[in-house]
Amino acid sequence: MVKSQSWLWSLIAVLVLAGGSYGVFVLFGEEPLPQGIVYGNGHIEGREVRIAAEVAGRVIEHHLAEGSKVSAGDTVAVIDPADARDRLRSAQAELASAREVRDGFDSQITTWRHHLKNAEKQRQRIRDLRSRNLASSSDLDQAENAVSEARGRLESLQRQKDAAEEQVAARAAQVALAESQLDKAEVAAPLSGTILIRAVETGEVVDTGQPLATMVNLQQLELKVYVPGDILNRISLGDPARIRVDGLPGDFSAKVGRIDDFAQFTPRDVHMPDERVRMVYGVTLVLDNPADALKPGMPADAWIRWDPDAEWPATLSVPAR
Repeated sequence: MVKSQSWLWSLIAVLVLAGGSYGVFVLFGEEPLPQGIVYGNGHIEGREVRIAAEVAGRVIEHHLAEGSKVSAGDTVAVIDPADARDRLRSAQAELASAREVRDGFDSQITTWRHHLKNAEKQRQRIRDLRSRNLASSSDLDQAENAVSEARGRLESLQRQKDAAEEQVAARAAQVALAESQLDKAEVAAPLSGTILIRAVETGEVVDTGQPLATMVNLQQLELKVYVPGDILNRISLGDPARIRVDGLPGDFSAKVGRIDDFAQFTPRDVHMPDERVRMVYGVTLVLDNPADALKPGMPADAWIRWDPDAEWPATLSVPAR
């Protein structure tokens, strides 16, 4: 009898414990996401841009403090312009010389045009005299030869001038290139953003194309999450999303900016609520970051609302693993 009562009390205790556990789960457990909202997670990313030298030379000045903000067009580094100035002066001198040569042909062409005009008049006068038997055929031949000589000389000078014009154009192009190279000695920020990495120091010699720094626009960041294929067709560009980052209060607003066209296996560092899902699609969320609170590399949770009629829940929960 005693054993029977002991077994009964043990059963009652188990039932009470199970009921209590279920009550705690119901009371404090996370509510499932409503239909029309899908969860994803990933890491905050920024579009990094490398600032590179467009001319070779020694860096004599830079403003590339890591973490500093720069605006598009700001001078962030200066490469010694001495060589570029020398090349510009040399190109300008060659251009001036080419112009002098071209202008010299102009005066000769003017002179021979006058000679040709006079020769043609003289030939016409001799032809008139010859028609009245007042000039010999020899006189007419001389007049014809004078016209031919003047015309040939004029054509030769014109060809030489055309060649001189090509030389002037070539020298002008060299001057423009030298001016461009001199301008590029001052390296400008290609966009507004924040310097992440400085890759050069004052006094270093750099080559053309060598990276000087890496910058990122922290005002507009991205978060790539992964969703299963059965949800992908319901998500559209521009769909709203909310982002949450550990350690930062509140949620950040975002929207769907890109959707991958191809599937891939679930990345190892990405948590999917349904672990049976193996093939997923990447969805890139674009979010503003006006206060620079978000930084590239931060892990983040995201909720995308693909159904415009769905209500955002009071509390966004992370699905159980």
